[in-house]
This record gives sequence, C-alpha cells and structure tokens, in this order.
Amino acid sequence: MRFFLHIVFTALLAFAASYFVAWWGVAIVAFLLAVILRYKPGKAFLLGMLSVMLCWFAASLFRDLANEHILSSRMAKVFGLPNSFLLLLVTTVLGGVVGGFSAWAGAHMSVAFSKK
Repeated sequence: MRFFLHIVFTALLAFAASYFVAWWGVAIVAFLLAVILRYKPGKAFLLGMLSVMLCWFAASLFRDLANEHILSSRMAKVFGLPNSFLLLLVTTVLGGVVGGFSAWAGAHMSVAFSKK
C-alpha cells in the first residue's frame, strides 16, 4: 500500500513539475524523492519508472482524447507505427526509463553521501 501511495505521490509531483519546467522536470522530481526518501536503488528505479509512466500516460491520453487522436495518428505515421495507441505506449515507456534512471541515480547519490 505504501509503495502504491509513493507511486501516486511521485506521479502527481511529476505532473505538477511538468507545468513549470520542460519534460525533464519529471527526472528532477524522481531524483529528489529517491534522495530524500532513501530508497534502495532497485526499488527507486521501479518507483521512478512506474510513477513517470503513470504520469506521462495519463497526460498523453488526456491530450490525445481532447483532439480525437488526430495529432498522435499523424505522428505515428511519421515514426512508422501502425496506430496512435502504440505511439502513446512508446512515449510512456521512454518516460518511464527517464524516471527510473533518474530515481536510480538519486538512490545511489543517497547511498554515496550517507554516513555509515
């Protein structure tokens, strides 16, 4: 239950950060939360990946439904993808990788500077 709450909390903070900075704001949020909450690197990667995936999928789907899949269908054709939903999945996975590696780096930073 606690892990799920951390995913939702991180996703909400990442969503809020995306309004103030560019797309890389989600990486800053994942990094800082992994440093502050002192996760182990594996758990931090999973938490960062899942929370940013949730954030980017929800934001992409919301914007995609608002314009009736017109832009995503055209962009899917540009990238050679068969449909717009696959484009949403690819962007979601890419965002998850960014969030996962930034949280992983934050966890290693926390371990490196912690006093034993």
